Amino acid sequence: MKIIILGAGQVGSALAEHLATEHNDITIVDINGDRLRSLQERMDILTITGNGAYPSTLKRGGAEEANILIAVTSNDETNLVACQVAATLYQIPTKIARIRSLHYLAHEELFGANAFPIDVLISPEQVIADYIRRLVAYPDALQVLDFADHRVQLVAVKAKTAGGPLVGHSLKSLPTYLVDTDAEIAALFRQGVAIIPTGSTVIEPHDEIYFLTEKPFVKQVISMVTPLTPPNQKMIIAGGGNIGTRLGTALEKDLIVKIIERNPARIEALATHLTSGIVLQGDASDKELLLSENIENTDIFCAVTNQDEANIMSALLAKRLGAKKVMALVSRPSYLDLVEGGDIDIVISPQQVTIGSLLTHVRRGHVANVHSLRRGTAEAIEIIIDGGQNASKVLGQRIKEIPLPTEAIIMGVVRANRLILGHHNPVIETGDRVIILVLDKRKIRQVERLFQEGTLMVV
Repeated sequence: MKIIILGAGQVGSALAEHLATEHNDITIVDINGDRLRSLQERMDILTITGNGAYPSTLKRGGAEEANILIAVTSNDETNLVACQVAATLYQIPTKIARIRSLHYLAHEELFGANAFPIDVLISPEQVIADYIRRLVAYPDALQVLDFADHRVQLVAVKAKTAGGPLVGHSLKSLPTYLVDTDAEIAALFRQGVAIIPTGSTVIEPHDEIYFLTEKPFVKQVISMVTPLTPPNQKMIIAGGGNIGTRLGTALEKDLIVKIIERNPARIEALATHLTSGIVLQGDASDKELLLSENIENTDIFCAVTNQDEANIMSALLAKRLGAKKVMALVSRPSYLDLVEGGDIDIVISPQQVTIGSLLTHVRRGHVANVHSLRRGTAEAIEIIIDGGQNASKVLGQRIKEIPLPTEAIIMGVVRANRLILGHHNPVIETGDRVIILVLDKRKIRQVERLFQEGTLMVV
């Protein structure tokens, strides 16, 4: 496919890197020539210096032959106009835009066939807020990802030394401990190395385990490898921007929420959105402020300002002062390498969270969900099986008969709102939602070919 990406920032660059490895024809456009030169040195892509909203710039980028336009510049107006130009002048079939401002997002009538012709609207702040909200709901989880309209979840959790009953035992004993439910442990990582488990695989302390189950049973499965932490009750959010505002309004019904914000103007805006949440003016890296707000009794501290350094420092300080769990939003890849595995419990990469939403609409075939895992090295994909005249040859096959690469695992199938896990080896039927874990993203295209309409069962 020919894909034009507008914006070579962190999301645009990470997306280009993702897609360039999958035999796509990628053009990336940005007004910053130095940023583009750095990308071209690392990837086999075409770069265009210019304003992506200008017709001449899009034409130079090959808009007349493009299949997809992805507008992820830092300017909402540029993204909106670029989609309009792409539709009116070049009839690009699929137009995806990142829109941040609530002033636009509050009016759905602005987007669609009779307004700005945007096929897919991505609000990164909402995507990130939803991601964090799921982590707050499961205090012991490292990652929680939704499938099948939120009915099924893929969860990453670390086994504890003094953990649940499965630690130190083989996976074949899992059914003994589960009551009225089932789960698929699809993969685990031990000292950073992926292991595709079998029934004889023994769970060891510090293993990072990925399991799939229905949403009501997530906590029961987590308890198999780590003692359950009591539900979160008190939360401090550092940063009252779009993400902090969305988090606060979503969680204040269930938690005691405090938001720390420096900007007086933002504080006034926050006050109009929150009902029971408390807004504090100050610096989240101020030790005295955190102590005065009883940080030692806080269940979760989440730093989501637009500055990586502020997020890292405030999260580290909160942890040192006694916060039970701390999270930090960190954009720069170099900072991610420094802080992962340290005192910050969960480091959230906004570009990796957002990329999954974008990839869902770029992948070939009937893809319903894509989630990027482990810094983009792996993916979890949900594919809907179509039973049309040129249906994929996986239709009518049992899971174990499908010649997947060894790095790909079919974790389960959702049929009529019911999860059938992979180890039950169901036959694939029309309308099934097949959930696949691909541990090596270089195998994505190979997996996609198996599930595309009219494809042959050849690897």
